[in-house]
Amino acid sequence: MMTDDIPLALTLGDPAGIGPEIALAAWRARTERGVPPFLMIGDPDFIEATAHRLGLFVPVAEVEPESTIEVFPKALPVWPLPSGARVAAKPGAPDPANAGAIIESITAAVDLVRAGRASAVVTNPIAKFVLTRVGFVHPGHTEFLAALAAGPEGTVPLPVMMLWSETLAVVPITIHVALRRVPDLLTQDLVERTARIVAAGLRERFGLASPRLVLSGLNPHAGEAGTMGTEDREVLAPAVARLRSEGIDIRGPLPADTLFHERARATYDVALTPTHDQALIPIKTLAFDDGVNVTLGLPFVRTSPDHGTAFDIAGQGIARPDSLIAALRLAHRLANRP
Repeated sequence: MMTDDIPLALTLGDPAGIGPEIALAAWRARTERGVPPFLMIGDPDFIEATAHRLGLFVPVAEVEPESTIEVFPKALPVWPLPSGARVAAKPGAPDPANAGAIIESITAAVDLVRAGRASAVVTNPIAKFVLTRVGFVHPGHTEFLAALAAGPEGTVPLPVMMLWSETLAVVPITIHVALRRVPDLLTQDLVERTARIVAAGLRERFGLASPRLVLSGLNPHAGEAGTMGTEDREVLAPAVARLRSEGIDIRGPLPADTLFHERARATYDVALTPTHDQALIPIKTLAFDDGVNVTLGLPFVRTSPDHGTAFDIAGQGIARPDSLIAALRLAHRLANRP
């Protein structure tokens, strides 16, 4: 469905981080960087105060979602939090008092998309430790979005985090867990389910008729025939065989240390890795400023900048909006794919 006349929904993120200022910077770059219309969900007064503090001339307009497209060329559209909650934050000083507003902004963005009032969700960075202090039980953004996407019977989809750039796309099979837990969590079923969701997402969201997947090994040299660990031989290889029997183009497990140079990258569309850092280190090395976090497996499009709250530089006006702009542009592209 074409949604060119429906805005993207951008969440507040942690107001003590760089989210509000990169949103302002993205709006300022709307013409020269081709930023699609977006609606920010938060406290309009706080966003306006942030602009003034940074010395930015950005008109802020309190709007309903339906007027975003008309307002966007001349002002940053902000939809107040449905509860009327206000935000007060000092740059670089995360405060659990804002946790409710942070969570509500995410929930409201999903509600707008599912109601057809926004075309996709774009999330600004949050700090999980701030939210857990008020009882937030989810490991992160991705898992919370999956819970919000639960079906009428309460079935929660398996969310798959893909980090995407024009240079490289990667998927960590296990995400925010301690490294010592990975071998126990890395089951053949998890590998297969993840790969199926990735293959379907690349077909349905990105329009790749025959996506090419590759799977890196868990252990050095992909286990070296079991001499450096048996997970590659006993878990990953059988998963690849099963997936190939289903018609999915996937190779592996292959040694992770030779998977990300230029010639290797030309042979696949996305690399799946058993651990978080196996995926994120190469993409943040190759595409630090323009990488985008894309969640596959959800019934709506969700993207996010591929960076955190950056509390250490918040409020200084030096945060680059490149990754947020890339996230907004990719969300618009995916939501409007024929």
